[in-house]
Amino acid sequence: MSPTPAQRRPTATWQAGPLGPRTLVPVSSPTPDALLGPADIRELAAALGVRPTKQRGQNFVIDANTVRRIVRTADVRPDDVVVEVGPGLGSLTLALLEVADRVTAVEIDDVLAAALPATIAARMPGRADRFALVHSDAMHVTELPGPAPTALVANLPYNVAVPVLLHMLDTFPSIERTLVMVQSEVADRLAAAPGNKVYGVPSVKANWYAEVKRAGAIGRNVFWPAPNVDSGLVSLVRRTEPIKTTASRAEVFAVVDAAFAQRRKTLRAALAGWAGSAAAAEAALVAAGVSPQARGESLTVEEFARIAEHRNAVTEHEESGT
Repeated sequence: MSPTPAQRRPTATWQAGPLGPRTLVPVSSPTPDALLGPADIRELAAALGVRPTKQRGQNFVIDANTVRRIVRTADVRPDDVVVEVGPGLGSLTLALLEVADRVTAVEIDDVLAAALPATIAARMPGRADRFALVHSDAMHVTELPGPAPTALVANLPYNVAVPVLLHMLDTFPSIERTLVMVQSEVADRLAAAPGNKVYGVPSVKANWYAEVKRAGAIGRNVFWPAPNVDSGLVSLVRRTEPIKTTASRAEVFAVVDAAFAQRRKTLRAALAGWAGSAAAAEAALVAAGVSPQARGESLTVEEFARIAEHRNAVTEHEESGT
């Protein structure tokens, strides 16, 4: 069934006006709803002169069903304030605005950042006042306009996915629920449990903040250009109670980094540099109730926290000369 005139939304594109600057104007082909389809994405990209770059990990989602699925899986609610990292041309942004109370998008690309507000205004005018743009590198964002974010939903560039995710979780403790689309291999690492062969630094650090699990797979054909890797969804629900430890996050993460820098070695050997010597590392491990012969891949985040907490055992060991 064809949409009625009231249901049709104008496709919008950037065109050069008589005075020079580009403006967003409707073109003749309407779409059934406000979301962007494959033709819309290519049309906008061509008009803006945007060519997706590997450097910034730009792969635009071109399937409306996929972005709506992401919003459902993220459990976005009508009262949510959502922050999105890397909105690109706005595929997921528009789907989030259909449901959430407010959406703030963080975009580093100059051209994409300039175009997105007009795209939102043209395709979803009734929700445009619920949208805000932060033109910045997400790794440098320390504050956002409007109410504190309650959810993070993003199609993260593969090359910076983990550091961006950890930075946002650390900087904005009000974020309760997160759903990110990342390279499938990265999704596996984030959601891995102790003992899994891909369990490592991302697994432990993500678990410091949240309960983490795989939430689905995404095929390559929903992207333009299609990546040469599969993608996965990862759900992170922030811990209601932080990890109980007297050690700071930085202290715990220092132990994690040291343990996995030489993951084939026992913790006694791997933590020797962190502790000052293998004997001092053993003293800290024993004090924390962890076997010096264990390896980092077998430890929970709570155990890493206990090791960091017992750094004082290292000092005592050095001072006693034993």
